[in-house]
Amino acid sequence: MNRSGRSVQYATSPLLTSKTPVWRSKLIVAGIAAGFLVLAVRAFYVEVFDNQFFQHQGEVRFARTLELPANRGRILDRNGDILASDIPAPSIWAIPEDVDPADPAIQPKLKKLAELLGIPQAELTRKLDADDKSFVWLKRQVDEAVARQIAALDIKGIYQRREYKRQYPEGEAAAHVAGFTNVEDVGQEGIELAFDKELAGKTGSRRVIKNRLGAVVEDVGEQVPPIEGHDIQLSLDDRIQAVTYEKLRDAVVANKARAGSAVVVDAHTGELLAMANYPSFDPNDRHNLTGEQLRNRAMTDVFEPGSTMKPITVATALELGRVTPQTIIDTNPGRITVSGATIHDDENFGVLTVEGVIQKSSNVGATRISQRMTAKEMWDSFTSLGFGQKPQTVFPGAVTGRLRPYKSWRPIEQATMSYGYGLSASLFQIAHAYTAFANGGKVIPITLLKSSEPPVGVPVFSSAVASEVRKMMHMAAAPGGTAPLAQTEGYSVGGKTGTAHKQVGKGYAGNKYRAWYTGMSPIDKPRVIVAVMIDEPSAGKYFGGLVAAPVFSQVVQQTLRILNVLPDLPVASQAH
Repeated sequence: MNRSGRSVQYATSPLLTSKTPVWRSKLIVAGIAAGFLVLAVRAFYVEVFDNQFFQHQGEVRFARTLELPANRGRILDRNGDILASDIPAPSIWAIPEDVDPADPAIQPKLKKLAELLGIPQAELTRKLDADDKSFVWLKRQVDEAVARQIAALDIKGIYQRREYKRQYPEGEAAAHVAGFTNVEDVGQEGIELAFDKELAGKTGSRRVIKNRLGAVVEDVGEQVPPIEGHDIQLSLDDRIQAVTYEKLRDAVVANKARAGSAVVVDAHTGELLAMANYPSFDPNDRHNLTGEQLRNRAMTDVFEPGSTMKPITVATALELGRVTPQTIIDTNPGRITVSGATIHDDENFGVLTVEGVIQKSSNVGATRISQRMTAKEMWDSFTSLGFGQKPQTVFPGAVTGRLRPYKSWRPIEQATMSYGYGLSASLFQIAHAYTAFANGGKVIPITLLKSSEPPVGVPVFSSAVASEVRKMMHMAAAPGGTAPLAQTEGYSVGGKTGTAHKQVGKGYAGNKYRAWYTGMSPIDKPRVIVAVMIDEPSAGKYFGGLVAAPVFSQVVQQTLRILNVLPDLPVASQAH
């Protein structure tokens, strides 16, 4: 109806007036209801039946078992001074997707970061461009001062992990003894390797929830604490070690030698006071190590011991009663033929006593003395002193040397072995053999660990024989002997030189030598045994008495002073 009162008829669309069929409406309602029912059933299933599955999936994504590293034990010298210990060394890592190297706003910071890490900026950029990775190491174990500077840069996506690295205060001087660890703090050489299990301890664990940045947000489960590593106290004295290394290094350099080794042993206890090699390496900087540097030559290198075997040959004959110190040995005319081979001396020493054979270091004299014994008698004595035997030490790489069974010895081999050719041994083994002369005829084991227990010696010679041989070695170090340069102011000494051609293939090099000296002091009641070897001296001198004996003298004097051993000779006096 309009304002005039008339009714109005409106037109309508057929689309608006059509009705939805009842069956279709019911289908739609049923579909919606079914959807809600499926969701409800699924939610009920997850809550009631599959809760553990989803909980596990959540833990896989966010829960982690963290290792709680044990602090590695220290390596100490006999006085408690540190030879190896852990120091904090944070490691730098990144989440590449959170860092944009192309962002001009952070490029100056990234340039500074590369400088602090000591890597080219291009290398840093390459690592940060690895968008497919959620974690990348930038550098392991940096100095704490560097880590603080990196933290101050405040670069998003750059993080630090607290780690530790080994520090070796003695550096090159004790490198072959202490050894070193790798970046994971696992022993690789030396004591670090030999006692890795004891030093490492046992790792603990901690179950945590972490966020994507690696931050711990919650502890879950029980924590298993780590078992700390044990300290290892060595028999070494770092003062004696430093002196030994210094004097050895100076001798190798002065004589233009290829290498050198030295061993210092406490004659009473068998404790190793020093063991040095040159060339050496710095265990604090292991980036450019070579096999030559890593070799602990005193234990791993074997060589023909030469004339250092003569006191042992003489001691064996004395023990068997075949000679006395005054037995006459005719070395004329300065050479002897055995099985068609000629053995000669540097000069014709003529008629000598047995003690004169040692003093003059006569090969002919040693040969004639050996001919008064059987091969088995010599072999028994040599093996009792450790030749051809595995050294009783935990130190890695210690070698056996070579001593063939006596049944295979020919007369010429028995002769040459009397003066140290035809068998091989390490410097460590020679020092070990000489403990018999310092301990009343009993050979004692050499230990690298500080010991409070007296050593158990194995009798090889009588006390009287050991004393007689010490007197002979004392004469060899006096004027008229082969090593007057071994003499030490204030202390009596005795020992034996050795000079031998180096083996090349099946023969000997005419101009390559090894020179050594092994001896002890004070001579009546020895406190220390020192063995020195210089490999391939090439500055003109090559005899053991000229090249190795001076090192012995210097090391003995300073070692005895460090040990507070009173001089047994007037100061400024020499042995006569």
